[in-house]
Amino acid sequence: MQTNPIPPAHSSLVAVGDSFTEGMSDLLPDGSYRGWADLLAARMAARTPGFRYANLAVRGKLIGQIVDEQVDVAAAMNADVITLVGGLNDTLRPKCDMGRVKGLLTEAVERLAPACTQLVLMRSPGRQGPVLERFRPRMEELFACVDELAAKHGAVVVDLYGAPALGDPRLWDVDRLHLTGEGHRRVAEAVWQALGYEPEDTEWHVPMPAAAPPGWVTRRAADLRFARQHLLPWIGRRLTGRSSGDGRPPKRPELLPYEAQA
Repeated sequence: MQTNPIPPAHSSLVAVGDSFTEGMSDLLPDGSYRGWADLLAARMAARTPGFRYANLAVRGKLIGQIVDEQVDVAAAMNADVITLVGGLNDTLRPKCDMGRVKGLLTEAVERLAPACTQLVLMRSPGRQGPVLERFRPRMEELFACVDELAAKHGAVVVDLYGAPALGDPRLWDVDRLHLTGEGHRRVAEAVWQALGYEPEDTEWHVPMPAAAPPGWVTRRAADLRFARQHLLPWIGRRLTGRSSGDGRPPKRPELLPYEAQA
């Protein structure tokens, strides 16, 4: 007689990273961001009374800043599950020392893996389009490092990069850097399943139904809006050494009981 596997009994989650883990661009009515980590925490909290959750992520952070500002804080919380996603912001910089990036990621994993029951790493999703092609070699070098570290330290790897659905531009916000709410929902499902929970959506990775592509005028208008609202400000911050996360505190800095927000 076949029996159902016993679901995990995780009582705490700490999320470490940048804007992807902070939840941009899964916008709530009050102007704050939700995102996959909040969605995952809500599911886990629904199963486990007293479940605790912290999210140390801050938008714009490079892997060195994540190591300096978040890793030791997360390790000290001794959570059951820690998620770590970082380094992608570094790969998008014109000058990127991949050896340094991989070294810092290794340092982060070596500190976090012994401090939790299960460390979760990710191969981040990539939006289809010409911009990704320019940075794809760096991204894949980073993801190869993620795979090696996971194998060495017993971490779970969630392969979002290899999920066809998450490359669809329709699951990305107008800034072309962050997932929509539906994209974040799919990521939460992917992590949920990777942790051993019973699937709620077995087709999270399946591409959306095909749709007629937008016309030339619509595409050009979207390109102009993207350049004006997002690309030019991003270039300006790079040239002046600023970041969108400067002065911004962690999203949820303490490991406290959590309930889903309406």
